Amino acid sequence: MTVHHQTLALVLFSAFVAVTLGITTWVSRKRHGSAEEFYAGGRLFSPMENGFAIAGDYMSAASFLGVTGLIALFGYDGLLYAVGFLVAWLVVLFLVAELVRNCGRFTLADVIAARMSERPVRIAVGASSVTVSVLYLVAQMVGAGSLVALLLGRTSEAAQAWTVIGVGALMVVYVSLGGMRATTWIQIVKAVLLLSGTVALTVLVLLRFHGDIDRLLLTAAERSGHGRSFLAPGLKYGGSWSARLDFISLGLALVLGTAGLPHILSRFYTVPTARAARRSVVWSIGLIGSFYLMTFVLGFGAAAVVGPDAVRASNEAGNTAVPLLALDLGGGAGSTGGTVLFAVVAAVAFATILAVVAGITLASSASVAHDLYATLRRPHAKHRSEVAVARVAAVGIGVVAIALGLLARDMNVAFLVGLAFAVAASANLPVLLYSLFWRNFTTRGAVWAVYGGLVPALVLVVLSPVVSGSPGALFPGVDFQYFPLQNPGIVSVPLGFLAGWLGTVTSDEAPDEARHAETEVRSLTGAGAV
Repeated sequence: MTVHHQTLALVLFSAFVAVTLGITTWVSRKRHGSAEEFYAGGRLFSPMENGFAIAGDYMSAASFLGVTGLIALFGYDGLLYAVGFLVAWLVVLFLVAELVRNCGRFTLADVIAARMSERPVRIAVGASSVTVSVLYLVAQMVGAGSLVALLLGRTSEAAQAWTVIGVGALMVVYVSLGGMRATTWIQIVKAVLLLSGTVALTVLVLLRFHGDIDRLLLTAAERSGHGRSFLAPGLKYGGSWSARLDFISLGLALVLGTAGLPHILSRFYTVPTARAARRSVVWSIGLIGSFYLMTFVLGFGAAAVVGPDAVRASNEAGNTAVPLLALDLGGGAGSTGGTVLFAVVAAVAFATILAVVAGITLASSASVAHDLYATLRRPHAKHRSEVAVARVAAVGIGVVAIALGLLARDMNVAFLVGLAFAVAASANLPVLLYSLFWRNFTTRGAVWAVYGGLVPALVLVVLSPVVSGSPGALFPGVDFQYFPLQNPGIVSVPLGFLAGWLGTVTSDEAPDEARHAETEVRSLTGAGAV
């Protein structure tokens, strides 16, 4: 890129940051500082607004950058991520959305603690929620580093490191100043921008191939170097028995993980009623489904137009496939059209990252303040308000996410999100479903379900090829790989459910029939819901 074109790209890129900071400043002046305002935006959003915000929260860097990159590199096998991310919403719609809105107040732990001993349950679920959120944040940081380094024309480690630090600082500002209301509007603006940009790119790809999908796929297969096998299963997940098990494990994690993501569940508290929460999910499914259909075209388009070799040369994990596709569709490097389209796509992708990290940081800081701090503080000690603690927690979580993002900067963002989904499905989903549907569930069962899924998931990731023993690992120079799969879901999800059952049947605590009945009525009817 020439200096002139780089300047143009940076101007377009900076515009979104200015707009979102303006929204945050405007909202922060109107804020009243109450917990309900900070955590739930006053519960004033309509189903359509919340549906767009949920879509904005969910369509992350993993979807826009990571999934399209995986499709460009691995063809058919890359589609698993898109299918898994979308199918997961059926679990949310039919099992979770309405019941969670009726039973909780601000966080996942509110739902579980409704019929259990609060202290141990809140500590367990709060710790799990923060862990999942930090893992998810790392993926967004990695996406930001790859994207802005490409935009600036610098792929050095220093450029990526400063980008990750800058994104972390911005997300702390958004959350600590604006709370849920600012975060929601940023997500709505981002969803509109992302969908508009994706539609534009999809149309340009289809025009390049005169609307002939067959020609697009055959060209992608030809340029991939793998021929027809690029369009068939097995390129990434078919080489061995462990690769096939990884395929099943990843699918399980993606389909079940969404219902356990803290930042998605917290969105159901921003609408006034459970019916509105359900309608929000219907809106989000329509928007997200349309988006993932278009990622198919963009992924194969990147393989056909840019080529997997060029994608790998720019970023080994494939995270820059979409920006490179935009550059080519606009006229190529050095052309004004290519630079403008590249900069618009980069700005949209950066908007995606900022909106998602704001939502995740808000959810995790709410868990720290509402679940951990409020539970662990001494009864007679002088304490600050939950909102003040949440703002401090946002800074701490941002620092941790930045550090881990710097460590994992060479990994594919969709793959990293798959790990976060596996932990959410293992630790949060079992305890949530048991609490909502099992009459005899006890406090011990709840605590065991969380730790019984969380600890094995984290231990298996540490002992997997992700961390050591392979060229693309976090620590390629050492080898303590004892677990052959990259995603732990196939082992850790059943362990979470098993631990919850075992903890309940071995507990001396008698199930509280009255509280279960109250929770059941409240979850199904909304009577007594906040």
